[in-house]
Amino acid sequence: MANTVTRTTRAMRGTRRTGSRHPLVAAAMVLPFAALLAYLFGGVDAVVVQASSVAGLLGR
Repeated sequence: MANTVTRTTRAMRGTRRTGSRHPLVAAAMVLPFAALLAYLFGGVDAVVVQASSVAGLLGR
């Protein structure tokens, strides 16, 4: 068992990246998937209803 962990750790060392991803790149990767999930589960309608409620409270 310990030998497996050692081999896995050695194999991963060559594939790790040490830098950080730019926030815009991360957003560009996540937003399409988040939009798809919101559309599939009705999140878009919920946002529209909440926005219209807030607009009604503000008198617009």
